[in-house]
Amino acid sequence: MSRLPFDNAATSYPKPPCVWDAVDRWQRESGAAVGRGSHRAASAVHSIVTRCRRRAAELLGVPDPNHVVFTFNGTDSLNLALHGLLVPGDHVVTTVLEHNSVLRPLRMLHDERGIEVTIVVPNANGIIEPTAVRAALQANTRLVAVTHASNVTGVIQPVADIGQVARDGGALLLVDAAQTAGHIPTRLTDLNADLLACPGHKGLLGPLGTGILVIADKLEPHLRSVRQGGTGTRSEDDSQPDTLPDKYESGTHNTPGLVGLDAALGWIVEKGLHSLRQHEVETMTRLLDGLREIPGIALHGVDWSGDHPATRSVGVVSFTFDALPPQDAATILDEHAELESRAGLHCAPGAHRFLGTFDTGGTVRLSPGPFTTSDQIETALAAIRDVAAG
Repeated sequence: MSRLPFDNAATSYPKPPCVWDAVDRWQRESGAAVGRGSHRAASAVHSIVTRCRRRAAELLGVPDPNHVVFTFNGTDSLNLALHGLLVPGDHVVTTVLEHNSVLRPLRMLHDERGIEVTIVVPNANGIIEPTAVRAALQANTRLVAVTHASNVTGVIQPVADIGQVARDGGALLLVDAAQTAGHIPTRLTDLNADLLACPGHKGLLGPLGTGILVIADKLEPHLRSVRQGGTGTRSEDDSQPDTLPDKYESGTHNTPGLVGLDAALGWIVEKGLHSLRQHEVETMTRLLDGLREIPGIALHGVDWSGDHPATRSVGVVSFTFDALPPQDAATILDEHAELESRAGLHCAPGAHRFLGTFDTGGTVRLSPGPFTTSDQIETALAAIRDVAAG
């Protein structure tokens, strides 16, 4: 047997070979930190990270690369946005589909700063209706925070329409693009967004320990830094720089991670987002059609009306076995077929309450990636079929 990596929604595997090569080359031949020296090795790595920032800006639709802030993961990006922006008296509209990376900071901000939070529920098809967001807005609504696609169902949300509703109501829009960056277009202006957060290690195919927060023009005076320290600039001053990106990038960067992310972004540009999306739709079509035909399992959050659901979601699907708890099923699939899935609540308890899977331990989640083959899909389906048959 060989590994069947269907847990790309947690972190992508495998990475493009150029990512491994770039990180290995830095580790073996450079080892220099970003912005911490004027020697040739430091200058060379500074150029790579600058290129990484530029590539991210182009992919995410940001005119000024300095408005791309490097963080350590998607959670770090979301925490910077939420803790840096919200103040006592603010109101936030969010959704039941959000990851704990949004829900937990909001709970803390509610408890410690008195931030008001309204949680919107999706319609029967798992879509957050812009009209529901509009109805939740208040005079003091500072922010609407919404996931671009659920990490449980993969359903793509009408974020641009939600962003327009927020804008019309005088609020800002924060988009959690953890499951969409690198999969579908996630350009800041096209989404009517003011802040966009994503990890670098999922759809962007970079190493773990990398993340991005994109900040709209003129928003930085209103977004406080939540970590202060050395930036390699203005070292004579004991106050935090107010220029981008230094304001938000204190401390030594994850240089090998950013070197790998630069290579990954270059690979995505070379392959083309359209081509990668086409592969994802084809892969998910085979997977969803195959799962639909297996007796003894139930798909969750899949809407079969209208266009094929693969065209309206990213590469994530959740299902349960009639006769097995999800954790047991995932363990059996791994032990007998090396099928790597993720079972449980996926750090999104509200999504599972909405689906009705919370009390039974969640679901088994499959998430193929850009290197998933047709043969791997068929092997995975055969393994699930065998487990379902007992």
